[in-house]
Amino acid sequence: MSQSTLTPPEQQAANRPEAGSPLGNGLKQRHLSMIALGGVIGAGLFVGSGAGIAAAGPSIVLAYAASGLLVMFVMRMLGEMSAANPASGSFSVHAERAIGPWAGFTAGWMFWTLLCVGVAIEAIGAAHIMTGWFPGTPSWMWVLVFMAMFCGSNLAAVSNFGEFEFWFAALKIGAIALFLGLGVLAVLGVLPGTGSPGTANLLHDGGFLPNGVDGLLVGLLASVVAYGGLETVTIAAAESDNPVRGVAKAVKTTMWRIAIVYVGSMLVIVTLLPWNDPKVTTEGPYAATLDHLGIPHAGQVMNVVILIALLSAMNANIYGSSRMAYSLVSRGQGPKALGKLSGRVPRRAVLASSGFGFVTVLLSYWYPDTLFAWLLNMVGGVILVVWGFIAVSQFVLRRRTEREAPEKLVVKMWGFPYLTWVALAGLAGVLVLMAMGDDTRIQLVFTGGLTVALAATGYAVQRRAAAREAA
Repeated sequence: MSQSTLTPPEQQAANRPEAGSPLGNGLKQRHLSMIALGGVIGAGLFVGSGAGIAAAGPSIVLAYAASGLLVMFVMRMLGEMSAANPASGSFSVHAERAIGPWAGFTAGWMFWTLLCVGVAIEAIGAAHIMTGWFPGTPSWMWVLVFMAMFCGSNLAAVSNFGEFEFWFAALKIGAIALFLGLGVLAVLGVLPGTGSPGTANLLHDGGFLPNGVDGLLVGLLASVVAYGGLETVTIAAAESDNPVRGVAKAVKTTMWRIAIVYVGSMLVIVTLLPWNDPKVTTEGPYAATLDHLGIPHAGQVMNVVILIALLSAMNANIYGSSRMAYSLVSRGQGPKALGKLSGRVPRRAVLASSGFGFVTVLLSYWYPDTLFAWLLNMVGGVILVVWGFIAVSQFVLRRRTEREAPEKLVVKMWGFPYLTWVALAGLAGVLVLMAMGDDTRIQLVFTGGLTVALAATGYAVQRRAAAREAA
């Protein structure tokens, strides 16, 4: 087929039914606010940060600050596009409008895969905690219970998802606020039974960079992964009563949320505890800190908080993956069967996303070292690819919106276009760092393979759609 028969990407995107989506609008501003707040507090922060601290030492604070700055840029760019054109497909829709349908296909299905695998990982983690509390019970039973619970909640009206996330987020925020409050008092030496450690743990035991720049880079890679999940609020905003206001408010508070929750937590932990304390990795940095402060039953307290974080992430990932799948299908980029709505809820997409997650759990039991390991490696760098699509899309759409509808720019990326280039350079730098490590290099190769396969499929779908329109 000749090139002249192809429809321009922006015209194809304009013909898609994403605009005016028939999904519900049951999410209120309080739901969005809590989803935005709770989205930055996950199991990756409570548990995964321990490996980063063990590698980077006190310099983990710099690692989280640097990656946090990158995430702030990405979320600001995503917020700009989502406030201008709210859509349940979020960055997938923006990529389609900016680059072409193949890009929306690639970004959307990559993110869907990431969320579904995330559902499985969170279910396995939650089941592990439950079997610790109830010895003798099979872990698959708890996985089934949690899967059924959150699949059921997402099959109902979207307000159910909002209420679950509202209370989950409230509990997580309360826990982190209490932790930070106790930690600051201990750092100042005014918490009963403790004395201020001063800078002893920050500057001794090898100094601020005990493992050198290499350790800092490992901590940087670990911190990037912990920030995943912030994107869900822009997906959820499309089902709120005021999407533009919801996105704008959520994105504008990203900076202080990241500064306080992540960077603040890391600073408190490495100030109070020696970075090489074995408990940081065996018990988790938060439990180890609470235990150091003499808080009774610190381990079990953190297990409750981690369980809440895992269940919250399961709920959000089932929601996000089902909406992304529905958006893709509604734009002709997926199986039509998943596009059917019932009660303004994409229930088939919910079932498909939950089902993929459950199959992934089974793979972890049946083929832990092959198929399950391959899946984990494939999604290892997905979030970086998605952020790359976001940055490129914002660069293109900002120019277009300034020309065609400048009044839609209610949220603007700072320092455009310079900080957009800085963000792209930062993402490229992280990918280079991944290529330098043995474990992360494997993830990069598998993620690259997934990206190429989806991009090729997406381009084929785009060519077929263009041919049908030209016929």
